[in-house]
Amino acid sequence: MRTIPTLPESTLQLLLFIDDRPKAKDLVKEVEEFLQREKACPSELQIINVAGQPQLAELFKVVMSPALLKLSPLPRQTIAGKNLIKQLENCWDTWKQQVLEQSAHNYPPELSQNIEYMTELAHLADDVFRLSQEKAEIEEQLRFKDRVLGMLAHDLRNPLTAILLAIDTIEKSGEKIDPQMVSRLLKHARNKARDADNMITDILEAGRGANAQFRTQRQKIQFDQLCHSVISDFYFNKCLEGKMQKLIKDIPTDLPPVYIDQEKIRQVLINLLGNATKYTPEGGKIEITVMHRTAQKIEVSITDNGPGIPAELRDRVFEEHYRLERDDDADGYGIGLSLCRRIITAHYGHIWVDDAIGKKGSCFRFTLPVY
Repeated sequence: MRTIPTLPESTLQLLLFIDDRPKAKDLVKEVEEFLQREKACPSELQIINVAGQPQLAELFKVVMSPALLKLSPLPRQTIAGKNLIKQLENCWDTWKQQVLEQSAHNYPPELSQNIEYMTELAHLADDVFRLSQEKAEIEEQLRFKDRVLGMLAHDLRNPLTAILLAIDTIEKSGEKIDPQMVSRLLKHARNKARDADNMITDILEAGRGANAQFRTQRQKIQFDQLCHSVISDFYFNKCLEGKMQKLIKDIPTDLPPVYIDQEKIRQVLINLLGNATKYTPEGGKIEITVMHRTAQKIEVSITDNGPGIPAELRDRVFEEHYRLERDDDADGYGIGLSLCRRIITAHYGHIWVDDAIGKKGSCFRFTLPVY
């Protein structure tokens, strides 16, 4: 066990916090000369450069330099700013009296040992905080891994079901099926296999976390053509037919080209339209509208007449893992919307959700830059 030696008499312990400015050396000299003149009051002075030891400035709550801290006797007192010597002169009689009063009590440790000990405490506190943060992150990653396994089975069901539907249609129709329909169904199956592959990529991207770099391969694209390729998808139309839903389109043909990663934005459209069909009741309507808002961007809106989203949850549905934190038995928005936000943000756009105007439901909107 380490023992800390004590001084033969009570001592005034001072810390002078300075920075790299040229005047700092002059101030140090002035303080040392003042203490030399006041030999009647034993004192120890330690100089701390805040540039080299910022943890000590934080530990002692020093918010500006130069500053002079009376560490002992207690209570601590700090003087700072201009006219430091004048302030020291004003405080000196009070500080000397505190030294005399402490003489009858235990003596403080040497200042160098005091600072060394407190520096170690500061480093230990930083290490404990860092390790607790790392532990929390690792625990969250482990929980996320478990949840992703469950979500894979849930969210991959749609593209796999679509592929099976196409294959079953071809097999059951036999020779009666039109060759053009066979070609269309096979193309549809290939597209859904690609969607499944993209979905796995999305889940891996989500697992990397919101702070990971999101890569895009942008090029000049005719946005109306991309929209029509998404809404003409065989499986999407089967979903509409299965719930007797109606899709209303307002996609101008004179839209300016956009500068986007086509496959990433396709995923955004598929995700938002998929949510719209999921939450819209049987016989309901889904609307997709594209507007050329300004010379710099277009705005896309996808509206449903489902249950809507409470105002207090409209930001949360875009958070990482939001659906994964809900009840396991309840369908939700998954990592899809958080990835939608990351994709749109990577394109320097914005995504948000409002109430459907004049009716029940939700309206998801996002903007994209014009080429």
